[in-house]
Amino acid sequence: MASHRKPKQSPLAGGTARAAAALALAGAAAATALEGTGHAAPALTPEQARAEVARYYQQAEVATEKYNGAKEKADRARSALDRLQDEAARKTERLNTARDALGSFAAAQYRDGGMPTSVRLLLSASPDRYLQGASLAGRAGERQAGAVARVRHELRGVQQVRSAADTRLAELRHEEAALARHKRAVEAKLGRAERLLRELPKEERTAVAAGERATGTVAKAADSTLASVGSAAQQAPAAAVSGRAARAVAFAYSAIGKPYVWGATGPSGFDCSGLTQAAWQAAGVSLPRTTYTQIAAGRRIARGQLAPGDLVFFYPGVSHVGLYIGGGRMIHAPHPGAPVRIAPIDEMPFVGASRPA
Repeated sequence: MASHRKPKQSPLAGGTARAAAALALAGAAAATALEGTGHAAPALTPEQARAEVARYYQQAEVATEKYNGAKEKADRARSALDRLQDEAARKTERLNTARDALGSFAAAQYRDGGMPTSVRLLLSASPDRYLQGASLAGRAGERQAGAVARVRHELRGVQQVRSAADTRLAELRHEEAALARHKRAVEAKLGRAERLLRELPKEERTAVAAGERATGTVAKAADSTLASVGSAAQQAPAAAVSGRAARAVAFAYSAIGKPYVWGATGPSGFDCSGLTQAAWQAAGVSLPRTTYTQIAAGRRIARGQLAPGDLVFFYPGVSHVGLYIGGGRMIHAPHPGAPVRIAPIDEMPFVGASRPA
């Protein structure tokens, strides 16, 4: 018999279902609208592009200084490992020599057969000669004991050096991994800056890559003025400063126009700390490799006490450095695409200065 009960209503039946469907359609329409517009980022203005490129360059410089620090540590670990391996080879050679000597003593003792001294004395045709030989044999026994001691000493030395070498090898591998990691970070930041630059018109791209705020003919005029200032200032160091600082400043002037190459210390290209290190190296002063170690390498100087040759540092984290030349200006290696040049120290956030000893 057929049932006369009404079918059970769904919770979404009727008005509720219609409302839910309407909401779903509205949501789908909104999602479609957002999907069509969400991925279309507005074009950057030239000023925004400059700011973005500058940000990428600054981040790349932070990574570059970390790369430089890791490379310095890796180079030290590699040099120490080479020295330890050479020392291990020398100690191993001495160990083998001591072992050969000990082997000779052991072979001689085996040939003697271990006959008791009293028996050999009785059988000897010449007791006096035998007693003299026994005295020599005693001294040989002392030499044998000394040979054993030498073998033990050399063996301990080889083991110690090899253990130290293993430690240095582990350190080297760790620093090489850090080196690769920082290199990838630098390349990623520079790649983003380059992609952003390619999207700009040529005139803007040239200005942004050079780090100029001016555009068009104004940028060209600024470049021309900068070149003339650098050329006219070639004779300035000798008159303005003397001694080691003068030699460092003279080197920096000679580097004007050379390209920025991250990780480079010259002679054909420099990064910022590579330039300052090379400049003071020319003056006979050894500086550490990175910005954050160079700032601690000399005497800290207040901004009002700056003199030519001082190192001037910028950005929180001390990620950029230049060589002060007087008049509120410095020579520095700015970033890829902008060669070594003269610039005002006010163009970046100043964080400190030091005077190399």
